[in-house]
Amino acid sequence: MASTAGQVIRCKAAIAWEAGKPLVIEEVEVAPPQKMEVRLKILFTSLCHTDVYFWEAKGQHSVFPRILGHEASGIVESVGEGVTELQPGDHVLPVFTGECKECRHCKSEESNMCDLLRINTDRGVMLNDGKSRFSINGKPIYHFVGTSTFSEYTVVHVGCLAKINPLAPLDKVCVLSCGISTGLGATLNVAKPRRGSSVAVFGLGAVGLAAAEGARIAGASRIIGIDLLPDRFEQAKKFGVNEFVNPKDYPKPVQEVIAEMTDGGVDRSVECTGNVNAMISAFECVHDGWGVAVLVGVPHKDAVFQTHPMNVLNERTLKGTFFGNYKPRSDLPSVVEKYMNKELEVEKFITHEVTFSEINKAFEYMLKGEGLRCLIRMEE
Repeated sequence: MASTAGQVIRCKAAIAWEAGKPLVIEEVEVAPPQKMEVRLKILFTSLCHTDVYFWEAKGQHSVFPRILGHEASGIVESVGEGVTELQPGDHVLPVFTGECKECRHCKSEESNMCDLLRINTDRGVMLNDGKSRFSINGKPIYHFVGTSTFSEYTVVHVGCLAKINPLAPLDKVCVLSCGISTGLGATLNVAKPRRGSSVAVFGLGAVGLAAAEGARIAGASRIIGIDLLPDRFEQAKKFGVNEFVNPKDYPKPVQEVIAEMTDGGVDRSVECTGNVNAMISAFECVHDGWGVAVLVGVPHKDAVFQTHPMNVLNERTLKGTFFGNYKPRSDLPSVVEKYMNKELEVEKFITHEVTFSEINKAFEYMLKGEGLRCLIRMEE
Protein backbone atom coordinates (compact mmCIF):
# COMPACT_ATOMS: atom_id res chain seq x y z
CA MET A 1 0.00 0.00 0.00
CA ALA A 2 3.01 2.29 0.42
CA SER A 3 2.96 3.20 -3.28
CA THR A 4 -0.01 5.54 -2.65
CA ALA A 5 1.68 7.39 0.24
CA GLY A 6 1.78 11.13 -0.33
CA GLN A 7 -0.64 10.93 -3.25
CA VAL A 8 -4.31 11.71 -3.61
CA ILE A 9 -6.35 8.50 -3.61
CA ARG A 10 -9.52 8.20 -5.67
CA CYS A 11 -12.02 5.79 -4.17
CA LYS A 12 -15.71 5.20 -3.53
CA ALA A 13 -17.57 6.89 -0.69
CA ALA A 14 -21.21 7.05 0.33
CA ILE A 15 -22.14 10.75 0.33
CA ALA A 16 -24.99 12.23 2.36
CA TRP A 17 -25.88 15.17 0.11
CA GLU A 18 -28.84 16.35 2.17
CA ALA A 19 -30.84 15.44 5.24
CA GLY A 20 -32.85 12.24 5.09
CA LYS A 21 -32.09 11.44 1.43
CA PRO A 22 -30.49 8.09 0.46
CA LEU A 23 -26.69 8.08 0.42
CA VAL A 24 -25.08 8.19 -3.02
CA ILE A 25 -21.96 6.17 -3.87
CA GLU A 26 -19.56 8.58 -5.59
CA GLU A 27 -15.90 8.70 -6.49
CA VAL A 28 -14.09 11.02 -4.09
CA GLU A 29 -10.54 12.28 -3.82
CA VAL A 30 -8.90 11.63 -0.46
CA ALA A 31 -5.89 13.85 0.27
CA PRO A 32 -2.78 12.53 2.01
CA PRO A 33 -2.61 12.80 5.80
CA GLN A 34 -1.10 15.94 7.29
CA LYS A 35 0.59 16.48 10.67
CA MET A 36 -0.64 13.99 13.30
CA GLU A 37 -3.05 12.42 10.80
CA VAL A 38 -3.37 8.89 9.42
CA ARG A 39 -4.97 7.70 6.21
CA LEU A 40 -6.52 4.27 6.43
CA LYS A 41 -8.28 1.78 4.24
CA ILE A 42 -11.67 0.92 5.75
CA LEU A 43 -12.49 -2.78 5.39
CA PHE A 44 -15.65 -3.01 7.48
CA THR A 45 -18.02 -0.46 8.94
CA SER A 46 -21.40 -0.70 10.63
CA LEU A 47 -24.32 1.63 11.13
CA CYS A 48 -24.90 3.22 14.53
CA HIS A 49 -27.98 5.20 15.56
CA THR A 50 -25.82 8.35 15.82
CA ASP A 51 -25.19 8.21 12.07
CA VAL A 52 -28.95 8.04 11.42
CA TYR A 53 -29.63 10.87 13.88
CA PHE A 54 -27.31 13.28 12.07
CA TRP A 55 -28.38 12.04 8.65
CA GLU A 56 -31.98 12.85 9.53
CA ALA A 57 -30.82 16.23 10.94
CA LYS A 58 -33.84 16.57 13.18
CA GLY A 59 -33.34 19.00 16.03
CA GLN A 60 -29.64 19.70 15.59
CA HIS A 61 -27.25 21.42 13.22
CA SER A 62 -25.93 19.10 10.56
CA VAL A 63 -23.36 19.81 7.87
CA PHE A 64 -23.86 18.63 4.27
CA PRO A 65 -22.54 17.22 2.02
CA ARG A 66 -20.69 14.91 4.34
CA ILE A 67 -19.42 11.35 4.71
CA LEU A 68 -20.99 9.73 7.76
CA GLY A 69 -19.84 6.58 9.56
CA HIS A 70 -17.84 6.07 12.76
CA GLU A 71 -18.04 2.40 13.74
CA ALA A 72 -15.40 0.61 11.70
CA SER A 73 -12.15 -1.29 11.30
CA GLY A 74 -9.31 -0.77 8.87
CA ILE A 75 -5.63 -0.90 7.99
CA VAL A 76 -3.23 2.04 8.01
CA GLU A 77 -2.27 3.09 4.46
CA SER A 78 0.06 6.00 5.30
CA VAL A 79 0.88 8.37 8.16
CA GLY A 80 1.48 12.09 8.34
CA GLU A 81 4.24 14.10 10.00
CA GLY A 82 4.70 13.44 13.72
CA VAL A 83 2.93 10.08 13.79
CA THR A 84 5.25 7.58 15.48
CA GLU A 85 3.07 4.90 17.08
CA LEU A 86 1.36 3.76 13.89
CA GLN A 87 2.78 2.62 10.58
CA PRO A 88 1.40 1.29 7.27
CA GLY A 89 -0.16 -2.13 7.70
CA ASP A 90 -1.26 -1.68 11.32
CA HIS A 91 -4.80 -2.79 12.14
CA VAL A 92 -6.86 -0.06 13.79
CA LEU A 93 -10.30 0.91 15.07
CA PRO A 94 -11.24 4.57 14.42
CA VAL A 95 -13.14 6.17 17.32
CA PHE A 96 -15.45 9.21 17.37
CA THR A 97 -13.68 10.57 20.44
CA GLY A 98 -9.95 10.71 20.95
CA GLU A 99 -7.05 10.62 23.36
CA CYS A 100 -4.31 13.21 22.86
CA LYS A 101 -2.44 11.83 25.91
CA GLU A 102 -1.40 15.36 26.93
CA CYS A 103 -4.45 17.22 28.31
CA ARG A 104 -5.71 17.10 31.91
CA HIS A 105 -8.42 14.59 31.00
CA CYS A 106 -6.02 12.22 29.25
CA LYS A 107 -3.59 12.39 32.17
CA SER A 108 -6.39 11.69 34.65
CA GLU A 109 -7.07 8.06 35.53
CA GLU A 110 -10.74 8.97 36.01
CA SER A 111 -11.61 10.68 32.72
CA ASN A 112 -11.61 9.89 29.01
CA MET A 113 -13.02 13.26 27.88
CA CYS A 114 -10.02 14.58 25.94
CA ASP A 115 -9.94 18.38 25.63
CA LEU A 116 -8.53 18.27 22.09
CA LEU A 117 -10.34 15.32 20.52
CA ARG A 118 -13.65 15.01 22.36
CA ILE A 119 -16.55 14.38 19.98
CA ASN A 120 -17.57 17.42 17.94
CA THR A 121 -20.59 16.78 15.74
CA ASP A 122 -20.53 20.24 14.14
CA ARG A 123 -16.93 20.21 12.92
CA GLY A 124 -16.69 18.87 9.38
CA VAL A 125 -12.98 19.55 8.88
CA MET A 126 -9.61 18.43 10.22
CA LEU A 127 -8.02 20.18 13.22
CA ASN A 128 -4.63 20.76 11.60
CA ASP A 129 -5.72 23.27 8.95
CA GLY A 130 -9.50 23.55 9.23
CA LYS A 131 -9.97 21.88 5.84
CA SER A 132 -11.53 18.65 4.59
CA ARG A 133 -9.45 15.79 3.19
CA PHE A 134 -12.36 14.74 0.94
CA SER A 135 -13.35 16.44 -2.30
CA ILE A 136 -15.26 15.90 -5.55
CA ASN A 137 -14.12 18.00 -8.51
CA GLY A 138 -12.33 20.35 -6.14
CA LYS A 139 -15.35 20.92 -3.89
CA PRO A 140 -15.02 19.82 -0.26
CA ILE A 141 -17.07 16.98 1.19
CA TYR A 142 -17.21 17.30 4.97
CA HIS A 143 -16.08 14.89 7.67
CA PHE A 144 -18.24 13.44 10.45
CA VAL A 145 -17.03 13.13 14.09
CA GLY A 146 -13.45 12.88 12.83
CA THR A 147 -13.88 9.42 11.30
CA SER A 148 -16.08 9.34 8.14
CA THR A 149 -15.90 5.60 7.69
CA PHE A 150 -18.45 5.34 4.86
CA SER A 151 -15.52 5.69 2.46
CA GLU A 152 -13.01 3.15 1.18
CA TYR A 153 -10.26 5.46 2.48
CA THR A 154 -10.48 8.09 5.19
CA VAL A 155 -8.17 10.43 7.12
CA VAL A 156 -8.30 10.44 10.92
CA HIS A 157 -6.35 12.21 13.67
CA VAL A 158 -3.87 9.74 15.19
CA GLY A 159 -5.44 10.30 18.61
CA CYS A 160 -8.72 8.79 17.37
CA LEU A 161 -7.20 5.46 16.33
CA ALA A 162 -6.74 2.39 18.52
CA LYS A 163 -4.04 -0.02 17.33
CA ILE A 164 -5.31 -3.56 17.84
CA ASN A 165 -4.17 -7.16 17.67
CA PRO A 166 -3.58 -7.96 13.96
CA LEU A 167 -5.06 -11.43 14.52
CA ALA A 168 -8.46 -10.01 15.56
CA PRO A 169 -11.07 -10.50 12.79
CA LEU A 170 -11.84 -7.01 11.51
CA ASP A 171 -15.35 -8.01 10.42
CA LYS A 172 -16.21 -8.72 14.07
CA VAL A 173 -14.29 -6.22 16.19
CA CYS A 174 -15.38 -3.24 14.09
CA VAL A 175 -18.52 -3.00 16.26
CA LEU A 176 -16.32 -2.41 19.33
CA SER A 177 -15.37 1.07 18.13
CA CYS A 178 -18.59 2.69 19.39
CA GLY A 179 -21.86 1.30 20.75
CA ILE A 180 -20.81 -2.06 22.13
CA SER A 181 -17.86 -0.62 24.06
CA THR A 182 -20.07 2.21 25.32
CA GLY A 183 -22.57 -0.16 26.91
CA LEU A 184 -19.98 -2.67 28.08
CA GLY A 185 -17.84 -0.01 29.73
CA ALA A 186 -20.83 1.68 31.36
CA THR A 187 -21.32 -1.51 33.35
CA LEU A 188 -17.76 -2.77 33.86
CA ASN A 189 -15.99 0.58 34.35
CA VAL A 190 -18.67 2.79 35.90
CA ALA A 191 -21.48 0.77 37.50
CA LYS A 192 -19.03 -1.97 38.59
CA PRO A 193 -21.56 -4.57 39.79
CA ARG A 194 -20.31 -7.22 42.18
CA ARG A 195 -20.62 -10.93 41.55
CA GLY A 196 -24.08 -12.12 42.58
CA SER A 197 -25.59 -8.62 42.47
CA SER A 198 -28.68 -7.30 40.66
CA VAL A 199 -28.55 -5.00 37.62
CA ALA A 200 -31.40 -3.27 35.78
CA VAL A 201 -30.80 -2.26 32.15
CA PHE A 202 -33.15 0.30 30.62
CA GLY A 203 -33.41 -0.06 26.84
CA LEU A 204 -32.53 -3.30 25.05
CA GLY A 205 -31.03 -1.96 21.84
CA ALA A 206 -27.40 -2.68 20.97
CA VAL A 207 -25.96 -0.42 23.69
CA GLY A 208 -28.29 -1.74 26.37
CA LEU A 209 -27.55 -5.35 25.44
CA ALA A 210 -23.83 -4.54 25.64
CA ALA A 211 -24.47 -3.19 29.14
CA ALA A 212 -26.23 -6.46 29.97
CA GLU A 213 -23.27 -8.35 28.53
CA GLY A 214 -21.06 -6.39 30.93
CA ALA A 215 -23.28 -7.42 33.83
CA ARG A 216 -23.04 -11.05 32.69
CA ILE A 217 -19.24 -10.84 32.50
CA ALA A 218 -19.15 -9.26 35.98
CA GLY A 219 -21.15 -12.18 37.37
CA ALA A 220 -24.40 -10.41 38.24
CA SER A 221 -27.07 -12.96 39.19
CA ARG A 222 -30.17 -10.91 38.34
CA ILE A 223 -30.10 -8.91 35.11
CA ILE A 224 -33.44 -7.21 34.59
CA GLY A 225 -34.21 -5.80 31.14
CA ILE A 226 -36.68 -2.91 30.85
CA ASP A 227 -38.12 -2.09 27.42
CA LEU A 228 -41.40 -1.02 25.83
CA LEU A 229 -40.97 -3.54 22.99
CA PRO A 230 -41.67 -7.09 24.24
CA ASP A 231 -40.25 -8.67 21.08
CA ARG A 232 -36.79 -7.62 22.30
CA PHE A 233 -36.99 -9.83 25.35
CA GLU A 234 -36.29 -13.16 23.66
CA GLN A 235 -33.13 -11.83 21.98
CA ALA A 236 -31.94 -10.28 25.26
CA LYS A 237 -31.67 -13.73 26.87
CA LYS A 238 -28.56 -14.32 24.74
CA PHE A 239 -26.90 -11.40 26.56
CA GLY A 240 -27.54 -12.63 30.09
CA VAL A 241 -30.85 -10.86 30.73
CA ASN A 242 -32.93 -13.22 32.88
CA GLU A 243 -35.91 -11.05 33.93
CA PHE A 244 -38.02 -8.60 31.95
CA VAL A 245 -40.26 -5.66 32.71
CA ASN A 246 -42.42 -3.73 30.24
CA PRO A 247 -43.46 -0.45 31.92
CA LYS A 248 -46.67 -0.45 29.87
CA ASP A 249 -47.85 -3.56 31.76
CA TYR A 250 -48.14 -1.72 35.10
CA PRO A 251 -50.33 1.13 36.40
CA LYS A 252 -47.53 2.52 38.60
CA PRO A 253 -44.03 3.86 37.86
CA VAL A 254 -41.60 1.16 36.79
CA GLN A 255 -39.14 2.11 39.53
CA GLU A 256 -41.74 1.02 42.10
CA VAL A 257 -42.25 -2.27 40.25
CA ILE A 258 -38.51 -2.97 40.29
CA ALA A 259 -38.18 -2.00 43.96
CA GLU A 260 -40.90 -4.53 44.84
CA MET A 261 -39.25 -7.24 42.72
CA THR A 262 -35.87 -6.73 44.39
CA ASP A 263 -36.68 -6.04 48.05
CA GLY A 264 -36.00 -2.31 47.90
CA GLY A 265 -34.17 -1.83 44.62
CA VAL A 266 -31.41 -3.16 42.40
CA ASP A 267 -27.73 -2.79 43.24
CA ARG A 268 -26.92 -1.14 39.90
CA SER A 269 -28.84 0.26 36.93
CA VAL A 270 -27.71 1.35 33.48
CA GLU A 271 -29.92 3.63 31.36
CA CYS A 272 -29.45 3.32 27.57
CA THR A 273 -32.48 5.05 26.01
CA GLY A 274 -31.88 8.80 26.27
CA ASN A 275 -35.44 9.22 27.55
CA VAL A 276 -35.35 11.47 30.62
CA ASN A 277 -38.23 9.59 32.32
CA ALA A 278 -36.28 6.35 31.92
CA MET A 279 -33.26 8.13 33.43
CA ILE A 280 -35.29 9.16 36.47
CA SER A 281 -36.67 5.61 36.80
CA ALA A 282 -33.16 4.17 36.54
CA PHE A 283 -31.96 6.37 39.39
CA GLU A 284 -34.99 5.85 41.61
CA CYS A 285 -34.99 2.05 41.20
CA VAL A 286 -31.57 1.50 42.81
CA HIS A 287 -31.34 0.48 46.46
CA ASP A 288 -30.66 3.13 49.07
CA GLY A 289 -27.34 2.92 50.89
CA TRP A 290 -25.33 1.50 47.98
CA GLY A 291 -27.26 1.68 44.70
CA VAL A 292 -25.51 3.19 41.69
CA ALA A 293 -27.32 4.36 38.53
CA VAL A 294 -25.35 5.08 35.34
CA LEU A 295 -26.74 7.25 32.53
CA VAL A 296 -25.58 6.39 29.00
CA GLY A 297 -28.34 7.65 26.69
CA VAL A 298 -28.20 11.20 25.31
CA PRO A 299 -31.34 13.17 26.25
CA HIS A 300 -33.25 15.78 24.26
CA LYS A 301 -31.56 19.18 24.57
CA ASP A 302 -34.52 20.61 26.54
CA ALA A 303 -34.91 17.63 28.90
CA VAL A 304 -34.81 18.24 32.66
CA PHE A 305 -33.91 15.56 35.21
CA GLN A 306 -36.03 15.81 38.37
CA THR A 307 -35.90 13.70 41.51
CA HIS A 308 -36.39 14.36 45.20
CA PRO A 309 -33.13 15.29 46.97
CA MET A 310 -33.81 12.59 49.58
CA ASN A 311 -33.07 10.01 46.89
CA VAL A 312 -29.51 11.33 46.89
CA LEU A 313 -29.28 11.88 50.65
CA ASN A 314 -30.32 8.26 51.14
CA GLU A 315 -26.98 7.28 49.58
CA ARG A 316 -27.95 6.49 46.05
CA THR A 317 -25.32 7.47 43.49
CA LEU A 318 -25.99 8.91 40.03
CA LYS A 319 -23.21 8.76 37.43
CA GLY A 320 -22.82 9.59 33.78
CA THR A 321 -20.47 8.02 31.27
CA PHE A 322 -19.02 8.83 27.88
CA PHE A 323 -17.87 5.95 25.63
CA GLY A 324 -18.00 3.62 28.63
CA ASN A 325 -15.16 5.54 30.32
CA TYR A 326 -12.70 3.88 27.92
CA LYS A 327 -9.70 5.87 26.71
CA PRO A 328 -9.64 4.90 23.01
CA ARG A 329 -5.91 4.40 22.45
CA SER A 330 -5.06 3.05 25.89
CA ASP A 331 -8.07 0.87 26.65
CA LEU A 332 -9.75 -0.29 23.43
CA PRO A 333 -7.02 -2.82 22.56
CA SER A 334 -7.82 -4.65 25.82
CA VAL A 335 -11.54 -4.79 24.90
CA VAL A 336 -10.52 -6.50 21.65
CA GLU A 337 -8.49 -8.95 23.76
CA LYS A 338 -11.61 -9.76 25.80
CA TYR A 339 -13.16 -10.89 22.52
CA MET A 340 -10.03 -12.81 21.50
CA ASN A 341 -10.01 -14.57 24.91
CA LYS A 342 -13.69 -15.51 24.46
CA GLU A 343 -14.73 -13.46 27.52
CA LEU A 344 -16.82 -11.19 25.30
CA GLU A 345 -19.11 -12.41 22.52
CA VAL A 346 -19.37 -9.98 19.61
CA GLU A 347 -20.97 -12.07 16.85
CA LYS A 348 -24.42 -11.96 18.46
CA PHE A 349 -24.55 -8.18 18.01
CA ILE A 350 -24.15 -8.47 14.21
CA THR A 351 -27.60 -9.38 12.91
CA HIS A 352 -27.37 -8.21 9.27
CA GLU A 353 -24.69 -7.80 6.61
CA VAL A 354 -24.73 -5.82 3.35
CA THR A 355 -22.21 -4.81 0.71
CA PHE A 356 -21.07 -1.18 0.43
CA SER A 357 -23.26 -0.62 -2.62
CA GLU A 358 -26.27 -1.69 -0.50
CA ILE A 359 -25.52 0.74 2.36
CA ASN A 360 -28.98 2.29 2.23
CA LYS A 361 -30.41 -1.11 3.24
CA ALA A 362 -28.59 -0.72 6.56
CA PHE A 363 -30.48 2.54 7.14
CA GLU A 364 -33.76 0.78 6.30
CA TYR A 365 -33.07 -1.96 8.85
CA MET A 366 -32.35 0.57 11.58
CA LEU A 367 -35.33 2.80 10.77
CA LYS A 368 -37.59 -0.26 10.98
CA GLY A 369 -35.99 -1.32 14.25
CA GLU A 370 -34.79 -4.61 12.76
CA GLY A 371 -31.73 -6.24 14.30
CA LEU A 372 -28.86 -4.75 16.28
CA ARG A 373 -25.90 -4.05 14.05
CA CYS A 374 -25.67 -4.22 10.27
CA LEU A 375 -22.15 -4.95 9.02
CA ILE A 376 -21.18 -3.14 5.81
CA ARG A 377 -18.49 -4.94 3.82
CA MET A 378 -16.46 -2.37 1.88
CA GLU A 379 -14.96 -4.76 -0.66
CA GLU A 380 -17.71 -6.15 -2.91
